[in-house]
Amino acid sequence: MSKTLVVVVPDADTLAATVASRLIAKIVDAQAERGSAGVVLTGGRIAKRVLAALEELPEARAIDWAQLDLWWGDERFLPAGDPERNETQAREALLDALPLDPARVHAMPASDGPDGDDPEAAATRYAGELRLGGAELPPFDVLMLGVGEDGHVASLFPGHPVLNETGTTAAVRDSPKPPPNRVTLTMPAIQTADEVWLIAAGPDKTDSVGRALGGDELLPAAHATGRTKTYWLLDKAAAAKVG
Repeated sequence: MSKTLVVVVPDADTLAATVASRLIAKIVDAQAERGSAGVVLTGGRIAKRVLAALEELPEARAIDWAQLDLWWGDERFLPAGDPERNETQAREALLDALPLDPARVHAMPASDGPDGDDPEAAATRYAGELRLGGAELPPFDVLMLGVGEDGHVASLFPGHPVLNETGTTAAVRDSPKPPPNRVTLTMPAIQTADEVWLIAAGPDKTDSVGRALGGDELLPAAHATGRTKTYWLLDKAAAAKVG
């Protein structure tokens, strides 16, 4: 059963540095154990700050970047290079400056990719990439998630039918947040990660964080758990209603 741990720090800058430091340690440990590591990235304001903080930490030199697989928990189904895509933001914040193996950077398909403007086909393609190692899903050492004001994680929104998907990936149409079309990992896929980290900063996240940690099962964030550990990494503002 997953152990849930709540970490509260004073502000968003401290939160970004804390998450970055933890991420380095988790990657280094995984690489020491089996030679490689797998991390699922998220999008949003705090995710960009985490990547920027990681670049500044000297201990990041301990990471073997060529032996790191990067995945995404969800993506806005927009053309490649669109500034609203999580991939674009991550590349600009850090990834393009790292000696990564391009074959191990697993971006979700874009709307101008081989599947055209078909999010279902794009989701199927990503599910196929997840299976390239022979298993239904690769090992995810850390899966990071932002928490929305409404309690959504990845592109899994409260009350949306995609919450009932049982495969590894899904297309999202009619998203309550723009853009309307997205590709996402499903909740069962998220729950296969060794550790799930839910990261939130700011007063706009106070209600959703408090409700999810209080056990409100209507919120997708309440269901996002890792196999061994689930971390809620919060600043004081986001944690204001945590009992």
